[in-house]
Amino acid sequence: MSVTVTLDQHGEQIVEAQLRTGRYSSAEEVVARALETLTQSGQSEVRHRKTPAEAVAHIRQSRKGIKLGGLKVKDLIYEGHKY
Repeated sequence: MSVTVTLDQHGEQIVEAQLRTGRYSSAEEVVARALETLTQSGQSEVRHRKTPAEAVAHIRQSRKGIKLGGLKVKDLIYEGHKY
């Protein structure tokens, strides 16, 4: 299957910049690599997607015991609300 794509000026500049690096030999190669990267990032998003409840639980677990200059995050928030 063959597809024709028309890039806007910004897209053309990106492709030209990538060609100048010497890593790619054609615009088709640049676009193919971009599509591969897009596919890979989309797959990792699906694997790492959490429900809101899971995200909140993760944040709470990550913040436990964190201190900055001897203060807990909760104390820093309290101090910030004073001003």
